[in-house]
Amino acid sequence: MSLSNDITRMLLEMLEEGGTTEIQRNEFAQSIGCVPSQINYVISSRFTPEQGYIVESRRGGGGYIKITRMKLDKPSLIMHTVNCIGDSIDLATCRANVMNLHHSGAIGSPAARLILAATGENALKNLPIPVRERVRASILKQMLLTIEGKDD
Repeated sequence: MSLSNDITRMLLEMLEEGGTTEIQRNEFAQSIGCVPSQINYVISSRFTPEQGYIVESRRGGGGYIKITRMKLDKPSLIMHTVNCIGDSIDLATCRANVMNLHHSGAIGSPAARLILAATGENALKNLPIPVRERVRASILKQMLLTIEGKDD
C-alpha cells in the first residue's frame, strides 16, 4: 500500500470519531515518517469540497489543519453540489462530485451510473474540450435538479 493511501486511511479513521479532525502537519508527518508536503498532497487531492470535505488551516507555530466531513441532508447536499459546479466542469471533478453524492447516500447507484454515462467522454467526445466541459456542467446540474425535483 502506498504512503498516500496510508495517510488517507489514518485521516479517515480520525474523522470517523466525530466527523472532524485537527492535526499539526509537521508533527503528523514526523509521527508517520514522511515529509510535510506529503500530508499537503494527500489533503489537497483526497479531502476536497467535491469529495465532501471542508479543510481549514492556520499557519505559524500553533498552526493546524482541520478537516471536517460535510454532513448535509440529501436535498441540501444536492443543491450545494449544483451551486458549486459553475459554468464548466472537467471529467475528474464531475466524477468526484457524483461519487461523493453516491457515497453519502444522496443518489443511488443507478442514478450515479446514469449521470456518469451522460457526462462521460464517450457521450461528449464529438465536442471540443471547452464546449464539452460547459455541456458536462449543464447536464450534471440538470440531472441533479431533476433528481431533487427542482427542474421546473
